[in-house]
Amino acid sequence: MSKRVVKVVSRDSALAMWQTKFVIDCLRKVTDAYEFEIVSLKTKGDKILDVSLAKIGDKGLFTKELEDGLLSGEMDFAVHSLKDIPTVLPEGLQLSAMLKRHNPADVLISERYDSFNDLPEGAKVGTSSLRRKAQLLNKRPDLNIQDLRGNVNTRMRKLKEENFDGIILAAAGVERMEWKEAITEELSYDLCLPAVSQGVIAVETRSDDPEIIALVQLIHDKESEICVNAERALLRALEGGCQIPIAGHAHIEGQEVVLDGLVGSIDGSTIIRDQERGPVEHAERVGEELAAKLSAKGGKEILEQIRMELNP
Repeated sequence: MSKRVVKVVSRDSALAMWQTKFVIDCLRKVTDAYEFEIVSLKTKGDKILDVSLAKIGDKGLFTKELEDGLLSGEMDFAVHSLKDIPTVLPEGLQLSAMLKRHNPADVLISERYDSFNDLPEGAKVGTSSLRRKAQLLNKRPDLNIQDLRGNVNTRMRKLKEENFDGIILAAAGVERMEWKEAITEELSYDLCLPAVSQGVIAVETRSDDPEIIALVQLIHDKESEICVNAERALLRALEGGCQIPIAGHAHIEGQEVVLDGLVGSIDGSTIIRDQERGPVEHAERVGEELAAKLSAKGGKEILEQIRMELNP
C-alpha cells in the first residue's frame, strides 16, 4: 500500500528550511506511515527588506502565505518559528504541536569586543527588534542601535560589511545554523528578556484535519505548550505583536508556571517589568494577570504611544 504524501509548507529561508526538515526528521523517528514533501514560499516579511519590521506591520508578516496554503487545502501543515505567529489565528487553523524549546536567549556577536559591557561608548549595534532596542538602550543609552534585517547568514555577513561593533540575534537561530562558535556572549534575562515564544518551533494545521493533527501531536512537548500559553496570553492581553517592545519568558517550578514580562519605550527610557505565577493548568490566566499588572504600572500608556508613533 502506498503511503500518504504529506505536504509541508515553509518559508524558504535557510533557518526555516532547517526547522522544517527537523520537524520531518522528528516525525520519521516516531512513524513510517507517511512520506513528506516540502513546499517553500516567500512571505511578505521575506520580500520587504529595506523597511523596518515595525513600520510594515506584523499581522501575518511571516505567516500569511503559508496559512493561505493550508486554508486552500493544498498544504497539510506549516512549520513556523512560533514567535512569528500572531496570537490570533485565522479561522479554521490551529497550533497543533510545539516542539521542545531550544535556548530562548538573545546573544551578542562581535568580532571586536568580548562582552556587551565591553562595547565602547557610541558602539554601532545591529538588531531589527524594538524589544531588544528598548532593553539595550535602557542599560546603555549611549549605544547607536541600527536596524538590521535579513536571515541569520545575511546578518552575519552585514556584521562585517556594514562595520557593526556587534549584532544581537536569537541564540536558537544562530545555533541551528551552526554559528555557535561565533557567539560572543549569551545575554542574561536581566539585560534582555526574550521575545514571547522565542526558541519554539510550532506546527500549524487545519482544525478539521484530525489525521494530520494526530500525526504532529506525536512530537508535541507539553512543557513548551504550558510556557508558551502563558507568554502568548500576555502578548494577546497587551494587544501587542512581535514588533512591539514587549518581552515575556515563562518557566515551570514544580506545579507552577512562572512568567516574567516587560513593556518598554522604544528609546529605552522606561522599562516596566514584573512577574506572575500560578498553577500550570491556568497558564493563560497567569499571562493575563501579568498583562494587567504591567498595564496598571504604565505599560498601557507606553504601548498606546508607540502605536501612535508607528501608525501616525
